[in-house]
Amino acid sequence: MPRKRISYWLLAGIVIAVILLCTQPEAQEPPATLRDYPEIKQSGILRAVTEYNAISYHVSGDTIQGFDYELLHAFAKEKGLQLEIIPEMSFDKRLQMISDGKCDILATGTIITTRSKHSLLFTHTLQLSKQVLVQRKKEEGKDSMYIKSQLDLAHKTLHVIKHSPTLLRIHNLMEEIADTIYVKQVTQYGPEQLLAMVAEGDIDYAVCDEHIAKASIKDFPNLDINTDISFTQFYAWGVGKYAPILLDSLNSWLDTYTESKEYKQLYLSLIHI
Repeated sequence: MPRKRISYWLLAGIVIAVILLCTQPEAQEPPATLRDYPEIKQSGILRAVTEYNAISYHVSGDTIQGFDYELLHAFAKEKGLQLEIIPEMSFDKRLQMISDGKCDILATGTIITTRSKHSLLFTHTLQLSKQVLVQRKKEEGKDSMYIKSQLDLAHKTLHVIKHSPTLLRIHNLMEEIADTIYVKQVTQYGPEQLLAMVAEGDIDYAVCDEHIAKASIKDFPNLDINTDISFTQFYAWGVGKYAPILLDSLNSWLDTYTESKEYKQLYLSLIHI
C-alpha cells in the first residue's frame, strides 16, 4: 500500500494542530459570553466548532466541503448570519468550547447518549450511524489477530479518541462479553489518522464512526471495517444548555430543510451509507 496515502492523513492532523497552536493568542482572553439565539442574531455572527474529517469538514482540492459544513452555511444564510467555523480534533475541547460560550453549535455528528445529554441540548437527529472496529484484513499466518465477532475482543487493545462517547459503549460491551477489553485513548489524532495507523501497522485496532470509515476506506485497501462495535445510534448537533431558543430555531429550520431537494442531494453525496 502506498505510504503517500497514509502520510496524507497523518500530515493533515499535524498541519491542523500546528495551525491551531500558532493562532492561539498569547494574552489570556476574557471569558466568552454565553449566548442564545437573540444574542447571536444581534451580533450577526454564528460560531460553530466541528471536527476535521471526511464527513463533517475537510479540504477537497482547493475548496472546503463536508456535510456539516454545508448544513451550517445553509442555516447561516437562511438566518442572515456570518458564519465562523473552528475545526477542533479533540472531543473534550469541542465540548469545552460550547460550555464556555466560545462557540454556539457543536456541528459534527455527536452520539446522543444519556451521558452526553448532561452537557448538551441536541437537535433532531441528523444521521443514523454506528461504531465499527478498524483492523487489517486477514493475513496468512496471522489469523489470530483477526477479530471475527465482539467475543474475540477479550484482552485486545482498542484505540479510541479520548473521552469520546465510544468509551461508554466499550464499557457496556465488556459487561456483555464478561471479559476485559483494554482501551488506549488518543489525544493527538482524529479518526482518519487512526485508520492510517492501523493500515500502517503502528496499532492493531481502532474504533471509528462507520460513515467516516466508509468515506476513507478507499485510501486503505488493507483495512477491514466489517465488525460492529455498537448498534445503530442517533447522531445530532449540540448546543449549550443555556441556548434553548437556538435549539428551537435549529430544529424548526431542520424540519423544513431536511425535506428539501437540496438537502437530499447533500445527504446522498456526502454521507456514505
